[in-house]
Amino acid sequence: MKELKNIRKLLINVDMIKGFVEIGAMSDVYIKHIIPEQIRLIEEVKRDGGEIAFVKDTHKENCEEFSKFPPHCIENTEESELADELKPFEIDSLVYNKNSTSAMFADGFEKDICEMENLEEVIIVGCCTDICILNLAIPLQNYFDQKDRKVKVTVPKNAVETYNSDVHNREEYNEIAFKLMKQAGINVK
Repeated sequence: MKELKNIRKLLINVDMIKGFVEIGAMSDVYIKHIIPEQIRLIEEVKRDGGEIAFVKDTHKENCEEFSKFPPHCIENTEESELADELKPFEIDSLVYNKNSTSAMFADGFEKDICEMENLEEVIIVGCCTDICILNLAIPLQNYFDQKDRKVKVTVPKNAVETYNSDVHNREEYNEIAFKLMKQAGINVK
């Protein structure tokens, strides 16, 4: 891996872990359909000399977030592991464990972004579009604006997804999240 200051392009893969795409109270196996596109993008970014980061929802057993969502992705359980298809890419990648819906607050994340002084583009993929993707993309764009850094933040529509339930229509929430991110200056394509 390059020194952080030399990274120009960074792909951040958010929460493509078993607790969201395979098993557990917060999982929706439909989300797995975006993995092939994520792998294609990971390989493309690596070919172009970019770096990869994985963000993994990882909670203690009694974390505060469980007052809002059912218990999920508890540390050292299968739920907090990357989906098997993505595990080979975790080697030699940056990895951040988060205890909230925003990777901006994961230990070491903001510090590392600050050290990436030559960063030109960040590509964000993963799940869920309207929760963890939105809560990374907009604060990250705000961070770059605050610091007067010209860094393009891109969210490819075909590499992000959200869950579906009786009270959460996947298509509707994806579209709302895409609109909010575009309004914040994020390149949603």
